[in-house]
Amino acid sequence: MSPSAPGERTGAGPGFPVVAVVGGGQLARMMQPAAVELGVGLRVLATALDESAALAVPDVRLGAHTDLGALRSVAEGAAALTFDHEHVPTEHLRALEAEGVPVRPGPAALVHAQDKVVMRRRLTDLGVPCPRWAAVDDVEALVAFGEDAGWPVVLKTPRGGYDGKGVRVLADPGAARGAQDWFDAADGPLLAEERVDFARELAVLVARSPSGQVAAWPVVETVQVDGVCSRVTAPAPGLDEDLAAEATGAALRVAGELGVTGVLAVECFETADGRVLVNELAMRPHNSGHWTQDGAATSQFEQHLRAVLDLPLGSPRARAPWTVMVNVLGSSRPDRAAEDPAQMYRSYLHVMARDPEVKVHLYGKGVRTGRKLGHVTAWGEDLDDVRARAQHAADFVAGDIDE
Repeated sequence: MSPSAPGERTGAGPGFPVVAVVGGGQLARMMQPAAVELGVGLRVLATALDESAALAVPDVRLGAHTDLGALRSVAEGAAALTFDHEHVPTEHLRALEAEGVPVRPGPAALVHAQDKVVMRRRLTDLGVPCPRWAAVDDVEALVAFGEDAGWPVVLKTPRGGYDGKGVRVLADPGAARGAQDWFDAADGPLLAEERVDFARELAVLVARSPSGQVAAWPVVETVQVDGVCSRVTAPAPGLDEDLAAEATGAALRVAGELGVTGVLAVECFETADGRVLVNELAMRPHNSGHWTQDGAATSQFEQHLRAVLDLPLGSPRARAPWTVMVNVLGSSRPDRAAEDPAQMYRSYLHVMARDPEVKVHLYGKGVRTGRKLGHVTAWGEDLDDVRARAQHAADFVAGDIDE
């Protein structure tokens, strides 16, 4: 397999557009089935031919997301340029937009998912409920924030963090002073936030097209383990209808005010006293929306393509009363963590025979402890049963259980 030349192996039907995706990870990979069904082409910018999306998408360009020339190459002739991740330099996206490339979401919106300080300032200006926060330039400012907001506090790098990376929980002023290395390495202020006393974490997934049409899936409950999403339950069990409406309304307002095009994920805290506070934003398909592949009338991946192409959006209706998605992570068992990935394929015999309705989605990645290798979904009428089925399948595929 070699990188395709312009117009070669695009996968698009005659007269149908091509969408270019920056990033060769699993999110781009999972856009491919939706693109095939729509008859549109998908092109990805990957760093290597063995990346998750490059293994599945016929039209691949090799290059770095930090290379403007590579971005120009993948965008050439595409109807829209979109993203598998948000780490593309904002100045590059502005340059592409100035050259007439339809960047979706555009850099003016995407910067709010790239830079947490920018996000906090804008959301605060919009009156969207957030944790108490401050942009801090040095340790003394961090300590002062902690004394005012109360300890512990959370310190975040504004850019580049994901899955718990770029986050420190600081218990007291002494721990705050121990974070001097982050200030030394930063090229601007860091983000300090109160540590929220939350009852659980929620996520709201919405989509918005350039013409302003919007759609929202049910609010879901997410469970994080060591900063990585472990399980998603749709809809969030026992969530007050008014609170669900409030969270959805906030997400739709953010999408509209920021001019988002495509899928927007709004990660939230449901506090112990019954409030919803916005934690983070992602402007692309998101782990909290993987359940939609099997559990909704329109998946987040199809909806994202519809949105960036300004097609009418599909229904976000749930197909069943309950859908549970569980991530498959590289096993932490010493005897299984470095195992041949073929073992995961052999696990299908047990998982599929035991539960013909469970769906397994793997990403074509090499096995590494804690790495997201795939996910499974299950659905049905009884939440406890659905949750148990999904968890068992994920644990067996990961190698954490043997029966």
